[in-house]
Amino acid sequence: MARPTGRRHVRIAIIGGGPGGLYLAALLKAADPRRRVHVFERNRSDDTFGFGVVFSDPTLRSLAEGDPVVHHGLLAEGVRWDDIEVRLRGSRIRCGGNGFVAIARHRLLALLQERCRGLGVDLHFESPVALEDLEEADLVVAADGVNSTVRERLKDVFRPAVTTGSAKFIWLGTTAPFDALTFVFERREEGWFAVHGYPSDRGTGAGTFIVETEGETWHRAGLDAFDVGQPPGPSDLRSRDYLASVFRDHLDGHALLVNNSRWASFRTVRCRRWRAGRVALLGDAAHTAHFSVGSGTRMAMQDALALARALEVEPSLDRALQRYERERRPEVERIQGAARPSLAWWERFGTYAAHLEPPQFAYHFLTRSGRVDHRRLGERDPGFVRRVEEWFAAGAGLGERRPPLRVPLRRPFAHPTRLWPLEEGLPPGGVRLPAPRSESGLEAARRRAERAVAGGATVVALASASTAESRLCVIRLAEWVRFRLGAAVLLEVPDLDASGAATLVLSGRADLIGVPRACIEPMLRSTPDRTGAR
Repeated sequence: MARPTGRRHVRIAIIGGGPGGLYLAALLKAADPRRRVHVFERNRSDDTFGFGVVFSDPTLRSLAEGDPVVHHGLLAEGVRWDDIEVRLRGSRIRCGGNGFVAIARHRLLALLQERCRGLGVDLHFESPVALEDLEEADLVVAADGVNSTVRERLKDVFRPAVTTGSAKFIWLGTTAPFDALTFVFERREEGWFAVHGYPSDRGTGAGTFIVETEGETWHRAGLDAFDVGQPPGPSDLRSRDYLASVFRDHLDGHALLVNNSRWASFRTVRCRRWRAGRVALLGDAAHTAHFSVGSGTRMAMQDALALARALEVEPSLDRALQRYERERRPEVERIQGAARPSLAWWERFGTYAAHLEPPQFAYHFLTRSGRVDHRRLGERDPGFVRRVEEWFAAGAGLGERRPPLRVPLRRPFAHPTRLWPLEEGLPPGGVRLPAPRSESGLEAARRRAERAVAGGATVVALASASTAESRLCVIRLAEWVRFRLGAAVLLEVPDLDASGAATLVLSGRADLIGVPRACIEPMLRSTPDRTGAR
């Protein structure tokens, strides 16, 4: 039987009944009730792992345009907050102006399943399928997660690349009340542990409690005993009890909850292609980004929006799938680009927590991905930025844990941008070192810096190339020089504006920013100096 060619009469099979697959099914059926849309999910309808799912305000606005019914349900069922709170060494520092809504994952799935049933989508639970079972479908969408069997089946076409981070995380819940997206940092003899905590279940008051730690700390704490090769279901109760003791002061007598809770390392998935004939990848099957920047659920639902729209405006399936990938890929790559430095931050956050005072640590944390700089933080919460600048001015931004910067702190050096005219050469005690252009060169660059500081250098000058990878590597090297070697850093970064310069200095990533003399006064004028430094 010949397949229909009109876009309004396509038979669609979606593999995977998570939020991305269900949302796509609802969008497609709502756009054309004559479509035959089937969702195949290997688990039961009420099976769900994890706890809360977070949506930012911009994401919610896009979902409102896609399906107002789902958007209304998210707002009705979800928990809203505006602040991010950072807790370190007894300090609780807040930055507002963010805007999030979280919903319990089981409630989100129930909401989407109800929407699909109301539209006439055929939902098949406890129904694992393979491509060979779906020969009659005109379009097959693989929304089957990070371990996608469809992606593996067609890997020669999709050409996936998977990298695994060194940090460890475990997904827990708690009855402890949170009223903001809260990041808690605690140190034990084995090392540092951190929490991503937020309210997520309006009905029960429970919240999400994701714990992350560096790989070496995880081993030293003996948290590697649980067999992660077991089928989904059992949780690591020993780790739950250990972490309850680590964060006792923040739980205030409340319990930690488990739901298939076990340690994992985050895997970043990138695919060269997202389509192969009549098959398209969606969500984690096509791409992942570390959860500190890119919610997998949010990205999957936005994929669904893009794919549904492409199927509506293009006359053929092939052109629709091309459009879907062409329009969606740049945004996904932008998120993955921001997630890369954030993931790197979480792989060494103990160093920052140990060396930075709480105000600077909070600022360092909020600017870790490169997407948020001094100007954007000031737009979100001017009070937070003013407090960090005042702290910086009071102590010259050096803190008790580092030796004083051995250069004069006259204007413009006491200004938050700390601009150094390149025409003056290097500061006293300075040495210029070649900077790494990729991660493969980091170790050799560290050895060069170590020899230079051992030889008497007190200021290390580094220049970044124009690529994102070079900038990330140079900043990582600069942090290592400051925190591990105790030397000051002069950074040169192409196309850096005043906001970017202030971000690097206030965050503790650099001591001085090298720029041509002609750029100094314009940069100073473009960044208000609220500290009164001269």
